[in-house]
Amino acid sequence: MKVNVHAVNFAVDGKLVDYVQERMDKLEKYYDKVVFSDVYLKVENTSDKENKIVEVKVNVPGDDFVVKKQCKTFEEAMELSAESLERLLVKRKEKISPHI
Repeated sequence: MKVNVHAVNFAVDGKLVDYVQERMDKLEKYYDKVVFSDVYLKVENTSDKENKIVEVKVNVPGDDFVVKKQCKTFEEAMELSAESLERLLVKRKEKISPHI
């Protein structure tokens, strides 16, 4: 799967990009027809500790799924986003697969 990582308002670390790529690759076991995904990493300038935002847009044939999570760390937000996407992709797969 092609994963585009976009860092908004900061320079992204190589380890974080690798983590995002690795986590997104795991989604292919739930639904293998994913075309590409865009991952936006944002830092909000607030006094709140939970100022890291991960927004993931996944493109599958005929649809787009968008998940947005805000946490203390990018890794935690990416994990929550991936879990939400797993549920969405499983639901999508069940919807289009023929029932026997």
